[in-house]
Amino acid sequence: MTEPPEAVLADPADRAERQGWKLERGATVTKSGVTFSVWAPTAKEVSVVIDGGDAAGEHLLTTRAGERGIFAAEVPGAKAGDRYGFRLDGKGPFPDPTSRSQPDGVHALSEVVDPDAFAWRDERWTGVSLPDFVIYELHVGTFTPEGTFDAAAARLHELLALGVTAIELMPVAEFPGERNWGYDGVHLYAPHHAYGGPEGLKRLVSAAHALGLGVVLDVVYNHVGPEGNYLDQFGPYFTDIYRTPWGRAVNYDGPGSDAVRRWVHDNALYWVTEYHIDALRLDAVQGIFDFGALQLLEELSDEVHELGRRMGRKIQLMAESDLNDPRLVRPPDQGGYGLDAQWADDVHHTIHATLTGERHGYYQDFQNIATIADVYREPFFYARRYAPHRDRTHGRSSAGVPRQRFIVCAQNHDQIGNRPNGERLASLVTPERQRLAAALVLLSPYIPLLFMGEEYGETAPFLYFIHHGDPALVDAVREGRKKEFAAIGKAEAQIDPQAEETFDRSRLNWSRRNSGAGAQLRELYTDLLALRREEPALRPGASVANVQGGSDWCTVLRVMPLQGDMFDSVRAHRTVWYAFNLCGHPQDIPVPAEATQRWRLRLCTDAAGYGGSGLLTSSIAAAEPASDANDAPKRLLVATVPVEARARTVRVPAWSAAVYVRDMSEGGE
Repeated sequence: MTEPPEAVLADPADRAERQGWKLERGATVTKSGVTFSVWAPTAKEVSVVIDGGDAAGEHLLTTRAGERGIFAAEVPGAKAGDRYGFRLDGKGPFPDPTSRSQPDGVHALSEVVDPDAFAWRDERWTGVSLPDFVIYELHVGTFTPEGTFDAAAARLHELLALGVTAIELMPVAEFPGERNWGYDGVHLYAPHHAYGGPEGLKRLVSAAHALGLGVVLDVVYNHVGPEGNYLDQFGPYFTDIYRTPWGRAVNYDGPGSDAVRRWVHDNALYWVTEYHIDALRLDAVQGIFDFGALQLLEELSDEVHELGRRMGRKIQLMAESDLNDPRLVRPPDQGGYGLDAQWADDVHHTIHATLTGERHGYYQDFQNIATIADVYREPFFYARRYAPHRDRTHGRSSAGVPRQRFIVCAQNHDQIGNRPNGERLASLVTPERQRLAAALVLLSPYIPLLFMGEEYGETAPFLYFIHHGDPALVDAVREGRKKEFAAIGKAEAQIDPQAEETFDRSRLNWSRRNSGAGAQLRELYTDLLALRREEPALRPGASVANVQGGSDWCTVLRVMPLQGDMFDSVRAHRTVWYAFNLCGHPQDIPVPAEATQRWRLRLCTDAAGYGGSGLLTSSIAAAEPASDANDAPKRLLVATVPVEARARTVRVPAWSAAVYVRDMSEGGE
């Protein structure tokens, strides 16, 4: 064993120096070698074992007074690409808890990575403003036939043409095997080797930024996967005081928790700095247990946003939570945690229950109870309201919180993949209801999220899949899924999550997007997103002036007040009104009393070009060509039906949405 030299800090990279932050733990390349650093508070002797290369062998690490369990040493001659692990009191070597790369999987040695070796070309990129987010969630392994970061990068131009502004990657941290949703990750700093590892992820982010697309990364701080998890060998990363449904709770408020919190905070800062990630989706924050005076999420928000300010970049933190608690996004001076946005699942559940009629599980809290009008007024339908499925009062009002702080969807990985058969909406409802679902999300006052393939009506399921090496763990997962579905009355034969076929069935079928019904639906998504961009009153910052509705219809009036010369008065239709028919027959839907101007139909989801009947009629006027038809975007101007203020109703086709904009052509100012 080589005796250590004096432990030294790594030479800070130029970029890290400008940012004022660098990763202290793990393996850091220096001018003369590599500094290895690890937290192991209960160990008496720690060494790093290097396999191969000029520095092959075992090298003793040292600790100094006041470092509270940190062992470190510089190893001359070590370099990027070397494989290494830590030996603790003669046990091991174990992979590094802060490993940047695990090229041979979760059980193997870690790899030294030089974070400055990649040539970034996005110096002028500053990120995506919160109101501009249109998120496209994807799973790297099933998004393309190749299942890699590079293959995903090659498809980004199609997402840009669709109109999304950011991709959201399901977790990419190293997980066991080569097939997993990502929530069993055990090496939080290491992009999965099968996807392309660190360099592959950097190429994907670089390609996205070159096209003007942001990148959201799903990170999991509520638990760590069971297989390949060696953290217990190093220190008290977990606690038995709390329990989560997915694994042992992370120790955020017990003895030794300062270093654990630092490990998680550094992980967030690491993705932002070394990978230029624009936003983090914080998975299931209701499973983060911290009863200290300064809650982990508030502290994380402070550090990430401060780093973003120093870097001149917009960095967003987006929380998934089922608590319906607006404290997540309220500022600290109002008793909140200061996160940027949070999921509002009540909107999804209401849309799904309305369109499918399902009442099992938590959908029983929404079918024939919540309406679309309810969740357009308030993203949390359950805000201090009794929820039958939970058998208790649930949630809290979000009054006063800007609507751009809530993320909504009609489909996502959870809502599809946690069904026994992984059915997407396209396999559950008729085409007209698919089109209506698109409008309900993309015309909402919230940030919309699409799940990969929904834009063309993908029918391949998105199933739950794993690739564990421990047979006992595989059996436990199978049994757990079986019990979960039985509890909601879904006891049909289970699809084996371990089978490779399950993973293969979940891949997208890209050929559907360019022909037939798939191409028509994709055109609707493209047009809805274009309409959302072009009409200021459809942006999340615009006010929702009036929402009316019942169980089978809803109308929404939205207004964007002028602010000086902020908008071009010719292009900026400052008021938009739209109607949703939520039943299976055409019906006359009331025009809001506040709608006192002339209106023109801008888009109808039942248009023939989208695969609909094209038979839109109005109870108040016959269709007539608009005088300014040549100036209007042809793809969006489906028909030109003037709607006079004195009209009381508009006829909307079954399961359809009709969008009207204020008619500016005849002095409607």
